[in-house]
Amino acid sequence: MDFNDTAPEAQFRAELRQWLAEHAAEATIPADPAARADAQNAWHQTLYEAGYIGLSFPVEYGGHGKAPIYEAILNDELGRAGAPPIEGVGHLSNALRLFGNDRQRDDLLPGLLSGRVRWCQGFSEPEAGSDLAGLKTRAELVEVDGRPVFRVNGRKIWTSFGAVADWCFLLCRTEADAAKHAGISVLLVPMSTPGIEVRPIVNAARNREFTQITFDDVDVPVENLLGERGQGWTIANQLLAYERGPSDINWISRLSTQLRRLEDDIRTGRLDDSPAVRARLGESYVALRALQIKVQRSLTERQQGKLPGPEGSIDKLLLTRADQLFAHTMMDLRGAAPLLTEGLEWDVYVWSRSASIYGGTAQIQRNIVAQRVLGLPRG
Repeated sequence: MDFNDTAPEAQFRAELRQWLAEHAAEATIPADPAARADAQNAWHQTLYEAGYIGLSFPVEYGGHGKAPIYEAILNDELGRAGAPPIEGVGHLSNALRLFGNDRQRDDLLPGLLSGRVRWCQGFSEPEAGSDLAGLKTRAELVEVDGRPVFRVNGRKIWTSFGAVADWCFLLCRTEADAAKHAGISVLLVPMSTPGIEVRPIVNAARNREFTQITFDDVDVPVENLLGERGQGWTIANQLLAYERGPSDINWISRLSTQLRRLEDDIRTGRLDDSPAVRARLGESYVALRALQIKVQRSLTERQQGKLPGPEGSIDKLLLTRADQLFAHTMMDLRGAAPLLTEGLEWDVYVWSRSASIYGGTAQIQRNIVAQRVLGLPRG
């Protein structure tokens, strides 16, 4: 297995690195948490205009048709340059590509990929977080003015970017009498639809990324159903496999950069040097290297045409371990400084705490690995 760049990949990396050297300063993350989402969206659109979004997406759907390794190179170089990551559109765009009809692809994919039309993902609920299949948001088929619509009622919570989204990728229950996993469908819902109320939630990093969304008799056209009725669980699992999988290559480069900064501060005397400190840094580097090797293997499988599957939960667990281990190490070595300044280092730490929750909790990931990867029986 050769993880080195081929000649075309090396050329792409060099050209991208030069482009980032000229443009990454445009992507400075604002100190004001309220301004970060808009700044990141503007950076995403800049990358799109430069041809760096949708690298591995099929050409017929608005992408560039390159191998998945080019997405990894992009994310790797973004992290190396200290630039923000691209917005998380890969999992939603692939779900639309795989399960949408021609009209949905034509109408929705261009805006989603470009970042000009923003989306949120309506999955978690107040009583259905880790147990996503226990969701209670329902969509009842009714007739309004002689046409069939899905009437949606329910609540979603921890919905990222719900306050700025134009559309919601909504997981809801359409078959009231079906088995728990079988009665779920996906609706593509315009956030401007009457009956939707969005309430921002201020998180520990002081931003308003999360929201609670209430649906009160929200009528959604039947043609906004993604795939088939009752296919929602299959769609959600494929979407989450993309979300948990090789996209976390950006975390590798970001963590590498942050670890080097800590190491430089130790070398220059800005932080104390001791065998215990060196051991802590070494432990973080080992966790990061383990994640890197596993992600490289996952990318190799995607290069061979395999769709992301349950093995992505291993990547997610390794990512969680590396992210939280680094954040603890940083806080211990920096002392009170991140707490007193409340800058980006504090945000890095508090965000790392959520790594074992978002995209499915660590406990859920271990169950997936045990049952769907190793084939162990349910305990």
